[in-house]
Amino acid sequence: MVQAGDVPSPTTPPTPPPTSSPRPALAARAGDTTAENPWPVRLLSAKITDYIDRMSPLWVEGQVVQLNRRPGAGMAFLTLRDSDADTSLSVSVYSKVLDAVTAPLEEGAHVVVHAKATFWAKRGSFQLQADQLRPVGVGELLARIEHLKRILAAEGLFDLDRKKPLPFLPRVVGLVCGRESKAEHDVVVNAQARWPQVRFEIREVAVQGTSAVPQVSAAIAELDAHPDVEVIVVARGGGAVEDLLPFSNESLVRAAAACRTPLVSAIGHETDAPLLDLVADYRASTPTDAAKRIVPDVSEERSRIVQMRSRTRAAISHLVDRERAGLASIRSRPALATPHTMIAAHEDRVGGLRDAARRRFERVLLDAEAAVHSLGAQVRALSPAATLERGYAVVQGPAGAVVRSPDDVASGDVLRIRLAHDEITATTR
Repeated sequence: MVQAGDVPSPTTPPTPPPTSSPRPALAARAGDTTAENPWPVRLLSAKITDYIDRMSPLWVEGQVVQLNRRPGAGMAFLTLRDSDADTSLSVSVYSKVLDAVTAPLEEGAHVVVHAKATFWAKRGSFQLQADQLRPVGVGELLARIEHLKRILAAEGLFDLDRKKPLPFLPRVVGLVCGRESKAEHDVVVNAQARWPQVRFEIREVAVQGTSAVPQVSAAIAELDAHPDVEVIVVARGGGAVEDLLPFSNESLVRAAAACRTPLVSAIGHETDAPLLDLVADYRASTPTDAAKRIVPDVSEERSRIVQMRSRTRAAISHLVDRERAGLASIRSRPALATPHTMIAAHEDRVGGLRDAARRRFERVLLDAEAAVHSLGAQVRALSPAATLERGYAVVQGPAGAVVRSPDDVASGDVLRIRLAHDEITATTR
């Protein structure tokens, strides 16, 4: 970019000769330009060229996504793209520099380039002019992955307590795979063979190259937000280490770690170990293994149901037989086999106690009757009526008082004389 304080470079074209209506002098600073006094394109191009020429050569790393050789011109042109972002730069390189590369350079290769930034004023384009080009070896790529692995492990992204359990029988499975890939066929066919009712939400994306990281990350995020998807499978067939590099990319691994839906990684074969395997909730050795893990086998489940029914029936039969035997053992005991024996013994005891109680009660009654007769005789002997029975009488005066002396009455008093069985009256003289 042109800075506001830039001054015209020595390559600035001369100002046109004055005309009949002279134009004002060109603005010295970009911020001083106006609609009435703009910079011409050639001046802006010259300033950009001057600014970029002051940049020092540098080393830059990226992935080759396009490579165009022009033997007649002795030049080659390639596009260098960032491994993690959708950003690219054009690079021109002499054929002799390209031929000096020891390993064959193909599209998709990771390289480091020593280049000088240039600006083509005629086309208004920016590019890098490379004078050295070095492929990044597999060993170095693996070393970088191992370094990233240690960083992510220190952050706890691979911890077992972060891993979510897979659902036993998901209704909808999200699948991220290549377009018309063998991995898609292996997952879908094997899963539906095991459980025909399972449904898939499939997102076909690039699974290698520069587009793999953003497309796979976006597919995971989209399926994670899907309300029906209960488990996500990221599947790809085997390949070279370079082909599997996107699945060890930091941004992709972090996108998988942020996924709230259980994630299954089915990348490559048994020997392949991208970092996505470590952050996933379950690591399948192959896409076929992933299909076996995400849904149960309906035939096996039916067989297990038959086995469980058989075991349940056998357990119930065994329990009934055991209880029947226990009941027979209890019934064979003397107390239950001949219960009247125990009752007869108690019956005899109850009869003896009843007879003893009856005899005792009779004796008590007789003693009480004798006592009553004795007390009755005593009462009768002491009763005034017994005295009257012997011929005595009780004389009462007019007031009802007992007359004990002649002085207790007067002449003409009416006396009441009580006899044993009646009473009479008499008048004194």
